Amino acid sequence: MLADTLADVQRLIRRGQYPQALTIIDSYLGTSPSDAQARFLKGVIYSETDKTDEAIAVFSKLTEDYPEFPESYNNLAVLYARQKQYEKARMALEMAIQTHPSYATAHENLGDLYARLANQSYARAAQLDGASKSAKTKEALSRDLIAIPAKAPAKPATAVQTPADPAAGNKAANQ
Repeated sequence: MLADTLADVQRLIRRGQYPQALTIIDSYLGTSPSDAQARFLKGVIYSETDKTDEAIAVFSKLTEDYPEFPESYNNLAVLYARQKQYEKARMALEMAIQTHPSYATAHENLGDLYARLANQSYARAAQLDGASKSAKTKEALSRDLIAIPAKAPAKPATAVQTPADPAAGNKAANQ
């Protein structure tokens, strides 16, 4: 039953049917309020419907309750980066990587974040010293680098696989 319910919600999310997905998740969470996967999907729905504050609250609480799952940290970082809260985004990504060192999505997102920060620094240096060809060149290169993933500046996780026993460890997100 649980697997079917969550699979149905994931299908609805993929189809952009967020109100229906939220109704099912809320109903499910009414009977199983601590289910990490359902809570995570609720955060995804909030993220996709631009309810950023609600999504941040969901993912923050998940990092407290299930600190072993890197996907919550990753999604929290994506939301912070969208708000230009880069230090918070960096810290969340570092936690995702500390939790799961081989979580490639978090590594890529951290690289994107550092590229964006580098671009800002080079732009400021070029602004302060208009004669600096080096700063202008680096700004252009870093701008090109951050423009590559223009469709998706950061990759959120869309699912988390929770083990039956939270102490058993974590799994990478289903992308």
